[in-house]
Amino acid sequence: MSLPPTPAQNRRGILAMVASMAIFTANDTFTKLARVDLPVGEVLFIRGIFAGLVSLALVVAFGETRKMHLALRAPVLARAGMEAAVAFTFILAIGHMPLADLTAIMQTTPLLIALYCALTGIAPMGPRRWAAVLVGFLGVLLVVKPGGAGIGLDTALALGSAVLVASRDMVTRRLDDAIPSVVVLFATSVIVAAAGGALSMVESWKPVTIGTIAMLGVAGVCIAVGHLCAIIAFRGVDVAVVSPFRYSVMLWATLAGFLVFGDVPDAAAFTGAALIAGSGLYTVHRERIRAAEAARLTAKSAG
Repeated sequence: MSLPPTPAQNRRGILAMVASMAIFTANDTFTKLARVDLPVGEVLFIRGIFAGLVSLALVVAFGETRKMHLALRAPVLARAGMEAAVAFTFILAIGHMPLADLTAIMQTTPLLIALYCALTGIAPMGPRRWAAVLVGFLGVLLVVKPGGAGIGLDTALALGSAVLVASRDMVTRRLDDAIPSVVVLFATSVIVAAAGGALSMVESWKPVTIGTIAMLGVAGVCIAVGHLCAIIAFRGVDVAVVSPFRYSVMLWATLAGFLVFGDVPDAAAFTGAALIAGSGLYTVHRERIRAAEAARLTAKSAG
């Protein structure tokens, strides 16, 4: 029976999560800038090359080259494939949606994980948690503004990306501890770059300027380091403690959207984002209570 996470492990997870959200926002900003001129496949491929090089450097730096063969394990490849699908749907959506709105929709991930656990019987939900999920999706409706220009393919892609992120995180939480995080990262970077290369073969390849390459280079570094932080954040920690800190991304995305793109979320979008964050926080709070009650029952039965 594994020991519960220590406070030091949880602090490590929290710091990794906050860092991951800030770095991902930087990646999203540079990717959105590059997406103006380039198709999705080309963006994925060029960014993926830089991410792959950084990932390989991290594998070497951490002394994990002898474990590179573990990248071929089915769960690692499954996670990498999910990440490729996340990247594809996200980059398609980011070309046409305000960064803050897209980020808010992506924060439904904890709600989707809770919904999945309830529907599959992993963790049944009571009325209060079901209410929290409904409030969260009401927040999504406020962000995308039903009946207005916000409803369409881009919104569907954003929601699809959120579902894929939830699936990816569930797989990440079940990875064997023997597989180093940097190896998982390298496998992910290679698969995403390969998917981008395959997609670019059916697209019209466009000329790339030095400025665009620089932006995608920075984005590639950010996506690699951000994923490493995200992988570290979810391994060997109390997820209910760490997960709420993912909502720091809303602040960074709103700030980046305003400073770089001049996007100012309206009152409905702000309210929707607050509902999404609030319902997600309540969901992980209830998950923590449920886990504590389960631990008490186990201890009582063992005694």
